[in-house]
This record gives sequence, C-alpha cells and structure tokens, in this order.
Amino acid sequence: MSDKSKYNSVVTQIIQVSPSMRIIRVKPDKWEMPPFKPGQFVVLGLMGDEPRIKEAAPEHKPAQPDKLIRRAYSIASSSRDDYVEFYISLVKSGQLTPRLFNLDIGDRLFMSQKPTGMFTLDQVPEDQNLILFATGTGIAPYMSMLRSDALSRQGKIAVVHGADNSWDLGYHGELKLLERMFPHKLKYYPTILRPDKEPAHWDGDTRFFEEIWKDPIFKEKIGFEPSPDNTHIFLCGNPNMVTSMKSILKEDGYKEHTKREPGQIHAEEF
Repeated sequence: MSDKSKYNSVVTQIIQVSPSMRIIRVKPDKWEMPPFKPGQFVVLGLMGDEPRIKEAAPEHKPAQPDKLIRRAYSIASSSRDDYVEFYISLVKSGQLTPRLFNLDIGDRLFMSQKPTGMFTLDQVPEDQNLILFATGTGIAPYMSMLRSDALSRQGKIAVVHGADNSWDLGYHGELKLLERMFPHKLKYYPTILRPDKEPAHWDGDTRFFEEIWKDPIFKEKIGFEPSPDNTHIFLCGNPNMVTSMKSILKEDGYKEHTKREPGQIHAEEF
C-alpha cells in the first residue's frame, strides 16, 4: 500500500455539474492556503493506487501505484474563502481525473501550498475593459476574479463561455445572477456547439468564438466597442481556440502580453 502521508487536504463539497464536469471544494488540513491572486493555480495530487471511477477507460500510461500523480488546476474560489474550489472535467483515459471523480466528501488528497501563475489582472489598468473568453473548465480563473475584486474595477467586463451543451456551462446560474446584479458592469455571453442535443430549445448563440468576435452584434450586446486602446482580452481553455483567437486578435491590432513586452492578449491553455 502506498504512503499517503503527503495528503494534506480534505474534500468538503462536491457539486456534479454534468456527468463529466464537477466542482470540488477542498480545505487544507492543519495549514492555511497563503494569499493568492485570482487567476492563479495550484497542484492537486493522488497516489497511483487510488481507485478510478468505473466509467473510466484504460489509462494511456498506467500509473505507478507508489507515485503521486500531480496536475495543475486553476482556482475558482475567492481568495477570501476558507476553502479552495476547482472546476474539473473528466478525462476518462487520464491518470488523475478518474481518481478525483472517485473521491467523496471527507476523502483526503494532496494540494500544493504555493499558488502560482501569471494569468491575473495585475498588469491590466483599472479603467480598461475586459473580455474573458473561456471554453469548458477554462471559466474557473474568471470565477475567482469575479468573486474577488474584478467587479469593483472601473472598466466593463464581458464573459464569453463556450461548451458543447448547456449542461456543461458551469457557473451559468451564478454568472446570470451577477449580470442581473451588475447590469452596467458585467455581460455574460454563453454559446454552445451542439444545440441538436439539447432537451429543450436553446435560443442562445451556437457559434465558435472567432465568428462571435467578428460579428458587430456581439459588440452591441456587451455594451462597448472593444479596441486595443481600451480593452484587454483573456483566453483560457482549448489550445486550438487560444491559438486561433490570438491570430484574429493580432490582425485587429491586439498584442500578446509577455513579461518583457506588455500587451492586451493574456492566454492560458488547458
């Protein structure tokens, strides 16, 4: 039996968003998560001999029973919360997520004690608008931003979230509520790609981000005309989406942000 002495945290809540999407809240056990910046991530881990859910497919590479499987996950909770929240998508043939999906409330796991990452609002002036594009679980860092201090900024915010179906739009209810609470500050723009699978009629958008961005109606719906002078754009999720959107945005005059050269495009691939 493997040594689980590295397990330093406990699962306190599980919210099943859909069969393949889950929100997990974790509390440190006898230690405190240091202050973090919304948009940062930590590492979760389980030993290789932990059981996987029965729906899991064979692993591409079998895990070593006595080794800790580690993966980075963006934090979705506010830095003011006493728990750390994650939005996780099941990879049936993966090593870690089928084990994470097998956890129950009260089960233990490893969580790194040093949040890290540069996908934050630190380099964005307060008066700049924000457009936050996310696919799937890429919405997680934006939830941390919105639950922390993003809504107190001067600029306007648009959250564009894409998924295959409506039931995979995690945090949909919370984002709709925030939009009603801050109608002049926040616009929530969901889109799905498989409306034919919906149990009820979907009257929202069904396009890829690239098409939405080029549509003048999108600018009307979010309530401002974005330009490199007044807007920073965040991209989080599918690497193909990130690459494609970067290309389109650069054609429109946006520049990718780096440590050496500030720009208006901030990207994080999942």
